[in-house]
Amino acid sequence: MLKSIKPKKWVIAAYLFIPVALYIFTVFAPLVAALFYSFFDWKGGPTKTFSGIANYIALFHDAEFWASFRHNIFLVVACIIGQIGIAFIMVMLVNSKLAKAKGIHRTFGFFPSTISAVCIGYIWMMIYDYNKGLLNWFLDAIGKGDAKKVWLNEPGLIMLLVAIPLIWQFIGYYMVILLSAVSSISTEVLESAEIDGATGFQRARYIVLPLVKNTILVCITLCIAGNMKAFDNIYVMTKGGPGYSSMVMAMYGYKVSFEQSNLGYGSCISVGIFVLSLAVIGGSQALLKYLTTDKYDRDEQKRLNQIEKERRQAVKVRKKGGALNV
Repeated sequence: MLKSIKPKKWVIAAYLFIPVALYIFTVFAPLVAALFYSFFDWKGGPTKTFSGIANYIALFHDAEFWASFRHNIFLVVACIIGQIGIAFIMVMLVNSKLAKAKGIHRTFGFFPSTISAVCIGYIWMMIYDYNKGLLNWFLDAIGKGDAKKVWLNEPGLIMLLVAIPLIWQFIGYYMVILLSAVSSISTEVLESAEIDGATGFQRARYIVLPLVKNTILVCITLCIAGNMKAFDNIYVMTKGGPGYSSMVMAMYGYKVSFEQSNLGYGSCISVGIFVLSLAVIGGSQALLKYLTTDKYDRDEQKRLNQIEKERRQAVKVRKKGGALNV
């Protein structure tokens, strides 16, 4: 009965062909092309000169690239704390018994995520404006006019100032994801903890947080991936300035490729961004997995891995024994 309704292999292949082809064309092919062009000194046009690994050597010693990498790491840390941390707090507030009109909170919380990043950049650029910005107006209103600044010209504050719009925009996005995970927790568990005298903080820390751990790990991975390729709103607000104080890797690659017309080195930067992003995502996942697993679970996982290894070795030995008998 099951065999009769199981689709044939060629049917499965036909359905998968178009999405796989689109993935190869939009993701894999540009990456391979960037890797190819990164070995050339290419200023655009039909003429390019093979330079080997000279671009990669230059990239390794490029102080501006590594400064932009540190800026991306700052964005990652700030947005993990700001976006996911605030989103979790808002989820606990919205999911409480005291909250009313929960659907409205979800809708308005998610709304900033639907706005274009370019529009977000212009909105916050107007907020930071020296003459007509809301921030300086507020300082005047509370009698702190001497604290007014040309905010986007402050090198020491600029990365924090460009991180705030990113945090504000995506709090609702992670709130919706976490809210779906928290909603799946049985209310009986939370009610039992409340009857036993657990406070709201204790319920969030010792019950909700461990139960939505895997969802939080997914959110952190999405947050890291998104902020390692940050570009749009920072380009609108500062274009990497003042100087290189808010330069991020994607913007640096854009400037080198199109403003300096150095497409070979720009392709090398793109490959560097890809490798560093994979390294940061992989390292963060390993670290988070270690931090969110206690010693007993780690020892148990090691024991299960050892049993699986021994089982595979036994299967190989049996196969070799069978082959010799034949």
